[in-house]
Amino acid sequence: MQPRDLIATARQLVGRGKRGQPRQSNLKRALSTAYYAMFHALCRNCADALIGTAGANRSQPAWNQAYRAVEHGYVRIQCEKSSVMVNFPRALQDFGNKFMDLQRKRKLADYDPGYRVNRSEALIEIDVAENMIRQLMASDIKHKRAFAVWVTMKNRVN
Repeated sequence: MQPRDLIATARQLVGRGKRGQPRQSNLKRALSTAYYAMFHALCRNCADALIGTAGANRSQPAWNQAYRAVEHGYVRIQCEKSSVMVNFPRALQDFGNKFMDLQRKRKLADYDPGYRVNRSEALIEIDVAENMIRQLMASDIKHKRAFAVWVTMKNRVN
């Protein structure tokens, strides 16, 4: 799953430049798709940072396992821990905050029949998600690796 493809799909659902208001189902699906773009960017970051990128001498089964190790709820729980998140660079703090925000909106879009979205709101969310993905990818590998460990591995204290 390529995050940039999901961002493109979200934009297509919103129908930028088209006349008339898109259907609520398309706007809601666009929000959900923007969230999943961030989620899959995080999964890719975790796998690449912990196992290695495509050009690296890596085990594909290990890479797949690291990619699939990311759990929506656990990421939220970890990102809510501001006392730890503050130790990450601003770009990763922002990513974590937007991840939680967009996850909440995705749940509303997917499960609350009364939740309404307008085109401009959806476009803003898509743009911000894309920017957060760029920031994550541009971060220093040391910080991306630490963030990958933080959002995937349970911290066991003595």
